[in-house]
Amino acid sequence: MSEICPKCGLFKELCVCETIAKEDQRITVTTIKRKFGKLTTTVTGIDPKSIDIKDIAKQLKSKLACGGTVKNGIIELQGEHRHKVKEELIKMGFAPATIDVT
Repeated sequence: MSEICPKCGLFKELCVCETIAKEDQRITVTTIKRKFGKLTTTVTGIDPKSIDIKDIAKQLKSKLACGGTVKNGIIELQGEHRHKVKEELIKMGFAPATIDVT
């Protein structure tokens, strides 16, 4: 027997809570220059309570072939991947209008 989602009342297989939460996010993708001239791409604005941020970081690292981590609700990726990150987030189901690349 399947479990029922406490938020929407649907079965876990049919749950749309995460899909709805993806549309409400305001995501900012920026590049930061670290010591020794290394570039780091950061993704902020994803709510870790409604969306599994570690899973998103894992998918981004896999697709972009880079290392990275999640610290304090911020995804940090090694290298300059601003525009590629936006494309991948759109493929994951985030709305293109809610993603800002700076």
